[in-house]
Amino acid sequence: MIPPKAPAPREQPLGAPAPPPPPPAPPARRRSLLGRLLAGFLVLVLLAAGAAALVGLVAYRRFASGLPDIPSLAEYRPPVVTELVSADGQLAGELFDERRKVVPYERIPKRLVEALLASEDKNFFEHGGVDWLGTLRAAVNTYVLRHKVQGGSTITQQTAKSLLVSAEGFEEGTKRNLRRKLRELILARRLEAAFDKREILWLYLNGVFLGHHSYGVQAAAENYFRKNVEDLTLAEAALLAGLPQAPSKYSPFMHPDAAKARRRYVLRRMYEERMISAEERVAAEETEVRVYPVDDVFRETAPFYAEQARRLIVGRYGDQRVLHDGLRVELAMDLERQRGAQAAMLAGLMEVDHRQGFQGPVAHVEGQERDALRARLAKVWPAGALEPGDYAVGVVGEVDDRAALARVSVGATQGLLPIAGMRWARRPNPEQSYPDALISRPSTALHAGDVVLVRRVTREELVKREPPERQKLVPDAEVLFALEQEPKLQGALVSIEPFTGYVSAMVGGYDFDASEFNRAFQACRQPGSAFKPIVYSGAIEKLNYTPATLLTDAPVVYRDESAGVSWKPENYGGSFKGEVTLRDALVHSMNLPAVKVAAALGVDQLVSWAAALGLETPVKRELGSAIGSSCTTLWSLANVYALLDRYGEKRPSTFVKRVLDRDGRLLEDHSAPTDPWVPLSTRLAAAAAQVTTPVERVMDPRSAYITVSLLHEVATVGTGAQAAKLGKPAAGKTGTTNDSFDTWFMGMTHDLFAGVWLGYDHNEMPLGRFETGGRAALPIWLSYMESSLRDRPQPDFPQPDGIELVRIDPTTGKLAPEGGRGVLEPFKLEAKPVENPPDQPRVEVQDLFGQ
Repeated sequence: MIPPKAPAPREQPLGAPAPPPPPPAPPARRRSLLGRLLAGFLVLVLLAAGAAALVGLVAYRRFASGLPDIPSLAEYRPPVVTELVSADGQLAGELFDERRKVVPYERIPKRLVEALLASEDKNFFEHGGVDWLGTLRAAVNTYVLRHKVQGGSTITQQTAKSLLVSAEGFEEGTKRNLRRKLRELILARRLEAAFDKREILWLYLNGVFLGHHSYGVQAAAENYFRKNVEDLTLAEAALLAGLPQAPSKYSPFMHPDAAKARRRYVLRRMYEERMISAEERVAAEETEVRVYPVDDVFRETAPFYAEQARRLIVGRYGDQRVLHDGLRVELAMDLERQRGAQAAMLAGLMEVDHRQGFQGPVAHVEGQERDALRARLAKVWPAGALEPGDYAVGVVGEVDDRAALARVSVGATQGLLPIAGMRWARRPNPEQSYPDALISRPSTALHAGDVVLVRRVTREELVKREPPERQKLVPDAEVLFALEQEPKLQGALVSIEPFTGYVSAMVGGYDFDASEFNRAFQACRQPGSAFKPIVYSGAIEKLNYTPATLLTDAPVVYRDESAGVSWKPENYGGSFKGEVTLRDALVHSMNLPAVKVAAALGVDQLVSWAAALGLETPVKRELGSAIGSSCTTLWSLANVYALLDRYGEKRPSTFVKRVLDRDGRLLEDHSAPTDPWVPLSTRLAAAAAQVTTPVERVMDPRSAYITVSLLHEVATVGTGAQAAKLGKPAAGKTGTTNDSFDTWFMGMTHDLFAGVWLGYDHNEMPLGRFETGGRAALPIWLSYMESSLRDRPQPDFPQPDGIELVRIDPTTGKLAPEGGRGVLEPFKLEAKPVENPPDQPRVEVQDLFGQ
């Protein structure tokens, strides 16, 4: 097939310009490749951006998950201090995990705010919550260069961090810290969105940790300077502002030079930021800032009382709420009485412990060791530091028997320890009479190089210790000492206001720091004769015994067939008086009559009667319980005596009067209507409750009155006669166990009861054989009551209806003849003696043990 012929080209007309040559063909392959590369790169960028956004979104969701909610300012409730306050509103203890007290922004001084901004975050009012450059720098230093450098956190971030730590706890480790840092950044941005700058500052200032348990500026001002935050000086504010970065490193207690240097840095930054003038800067730098040791109010005020109150409120509200919710716990404690109780206990323990003998020096040092110890003591007691009454540790330099003294150095102070200040320092011997064992030569107790506890005293005090013929021997030196020792003896005291139920004071031992064991509550000890009022009150109530009932004080042997043993009770001193009245038997604390009355009452009835009176500890089902063989606690026995003081009215004893939450809402109230320290509305409510609540009595008021009248004579002419020195109507009972392992005195006036126990924690060695409740425990009771009732009159114990005073013959227990010898005794109307009465009930030996 022949292809068609191609058309001939057109001819160009003459004179026409030639057409331009066609452009060259583009390099199709090169243009196509570049386009594809550009398009691919753009896709990759978009994909990377999308992936980054996705990763960022996923990371954000992951790290933001579970972040604590941003509270409103009204909902901001960080952990704050629970306060224990005494009856008159004085601080007696604090309970906390974080010691924080939230104060309004208006109370925080401008200088403190400026100091913190200058040193911590100068751009606080410009940034949006995060200093990105500072954060990047800190991240590189910490995670790349591995430098231990922290920084870059703004005040907003630090506030966010405190919220995180509060919600999650502290996390350690690089990976965990990085996670927390990212969460901190997210939370910081949220804070900036939720609050204005001043509100964030307020959160920060009330939350920042400033060392030594101080959270927030108010707690720090109290801890370091013992003042409120609004009272801080510029120098003090600069010191606090330097702490957030490293509270331990810049602690003015542990590192005073570093704290001073940091304070200068803060003041320089304030000057550079034109917050203070050059003159203010120089003046603040040159000011000597005085810081105080952090007060441990709990341990320094009334530790045993505060600990008991803590146990009670933790039992009611739980640890978490007590340590975080800022409760106000108003105690029944009268702080003046509490201090009197602690002083009386300390003085009494030291006195009785001296009578037990000298336990020996604390240590013995020679040569270089002695010189090194003196140098250390000189730092504690520099020259001029010791005042009369101060206790200190001294080193014996020389003992001079001819001059009857020892030379003692206490740090930089040299003094004399004359024999008058150490006559008590005999070797312990419970069988030896204390007055017969006083030493006359210092070398009997001390030697050069001995390390001893001493107390600086005046010459007048030492002179009073000596008989007239020896007083001139006391040297007239500038510094005089008396020998002391840490007592091994322990004691406890409980004081109750019977008609309010308030526990006015309580001491659980010699030294809370040495032992938190509370001997008022946790030590179960034999009460000895202090148990006898329970026996006699039971006989008066259940058997209609009277003060004139005749009892036989004669020896008897009791056979316990179940145990297969015999028991022969004896009186203290070993003597017997034959027939005696019930009054004489109790007043002179005779054992045989008490056992026989218990037998007449019956063991089962004695046990149930003790429980009815409020004794919480079990009573052994044996007649020995009548003279105190069953152990009990001071607290339990104290409540029995307080009930007798109320004439049988049952009422709980109260450590905690009121508890309020952090917003002032009342959670519980046990106030008495006569309490002058609570609001009037509270007293009115308490009065109304008292009127509408039926009185619960566990015994006839007349029986209680008769028992108290017997105890009044015990405290006047009986074994507790020393109580009469109080000069106010008092009643009470001594108690002493075999070998004087335990000594007691339980005593009361109309408005106040106090009980005292003294003894050793472990019965390895008894007190001296001449130590009794009247000699060892009663003086402590007397000292406490004198300080508590000074200028406070006490009425006589009132006589209830249904009681008649009748004159009886104390020998026969019958009506006294006209004009004859007799004493007035209280009787219930139905039990009073009449003319020519039938024989009065008497308890004979054969009736009890002859079968």
